[in-house]
Amino acid sequence: MFAHYFGSGREADAFRAALRIPNIIRNLLGEGTLSASFIPVYASMLQREEREAARRLSSIVASLLVIVAIIGSVLGAVLAPVVTSVVAPGFGAATRSLTIGLVRILFPMAGVMILSAWCLGVLNTHRRFFLSYAAPTLWNIAQIATLLAFGTWLAGWRGTELITALAWGALVGSVLQVLVQLPTAVRMAGALRWALQLQAQGVQTVFRAWLPVVFGAGVWQISSVIDTQLGSFTGGGGVAFLAYAQLLAILPVSLFGVSIAAAALPELSRDAAVESAQATRDRLADGARRIAFFVIPSAFVFAALGSHVVAALYQTGSFDATQTQVVTGVLAAYSIGIPAQASVRLLTSGHYALGDTRTPVRVAALTVVLAAVLAVVFMRFWGVAGIALGSATAAYVNLLLNYVYLERRTGSIIGQVERSSIVMTLGASLMATGAALLAGRLVPSDQILLGAVVALGTFALVYLVVTILMRHPDARSLLPIGGE
Repeated sequence: MFAHYFGSGREADAFRAALRIPNIIRNLLGEGTLSASFIPVYASMLQREEREAARRLSSIVASLLVIVAIIGSVLGAVLAPVVTSVVAPGFGAATRSLTIGLVRILFPMAGVMILSAWCLGVLNTHRRFFLSYAAPTLWNIAQIATLLAFGTWLAGWRGTELITALAWGALVGSVLQVLVQLPTAVRMAGALRWALQLQAQGVQTVFRAWLPVVFGAGVWQISSVIDTQLGSFTGGGGVAFLAYAQLLAILPVSLFGVSIAAAALPELSRDAAVESAQATRDRLADGARRIAFFVIPSAFVFAALGSHVVAALYQTGSFDATQTQVVTGVLAAYSIGIPAQASVRLLTSGHYALGDTRTPVRVAALTVVLAAVLAVVFMRFWGVAGIALGSATAAYVNLLLNYVYLERRTGSIIGQVERSSIVMTLGASLMATGAALLAGRLVPSDQILLGAVVALGTFALVYLVVTILMRHPDARSLLPIGGE
């Protein structure tokens, strides 16, 4: 929808840049960081039947997040010009002015979404995963409804008016995202009360663990800012092209890497609480195998069939074939790092469950510097795609270092079963890619949607059949009757 109305124009660059800092604040203080520090402590209390202490801890964390959300929203609105200068120094005067206005609308959204992180932490610990991860769809639905209402049905707005309306729609969507989770989260946590007792049981533990995680997330957010900064110097549309490709590249990471890591964290924390090293290793190995089964073929699809995906989803309205070609190249570069980016989420959960929040920070700091250096070098040869390639390359260094450090604590994680399963996955992905490329050529080039359906459908069918015949455990588990 965004591509249809804005393409790679000035409004697209301004909105993506304006959204960057609120997203950074949300990531620094929200879901990933709070979950990593709050869930292990909260889950351990529940495991020990310390329910009153767990309820008090959840109330204190919620109260502190409300204060942080209010202060952060006010500061963001006041410092919007500074924020814009930091994020997109290469913007011209008109794009910069529009970005400042959008930042002032979008910053309160970050504050609201921080509160959503508390809901996620409580719900996940109580094994209620669907609501916390389905709720963000309301944020997207609110934006889609805004574009349809003001871009087509009611006013037919375009340009600055429509992008401003979209920013307000994003803010409303963030409120809906919290409201839909709050009743269930409060019921799971018990009676929620305003409390700021920093000496209460578990509070200091949460915040001692939270600060290193924030610094670690901050390091990675610096990387995203650097990408945006570099993109702002690549000419009109550079920031938008990166955002369009990132939206697709993050999809398999979120669907499989983040979901498996999020589901594993409470269980890994319980394993650590009873000091079961074997259970920890088994859970990590199982998660790594499942992530590989879904994420490796996703990377092959984006690398080899990216033009079908990009054209089918984006090429409409203001988004033309030339823009499809650029985004396809950026997506192919990002696809190289997708398996590493997804897998490292699970390894990071392993570190957090074992009470080690510092190792992922140190590794992240090193790899972000590497990613920035590589991006500057690569963009001289491949433009915007070079920025993505730098990020993808550094992701494997991040994965390797996290794996080595975690294995020192747990013992060998990847066994013969996991290694053979990954080999099956790679082989099946190669065969599926070849079949999909041949099938895609049978469809006329002007039949964009049909070409995507044929190519991607062929890939999915061949990959599934081959992995079932190879007796891959995750493929056979998808069969309807007993995995047979």
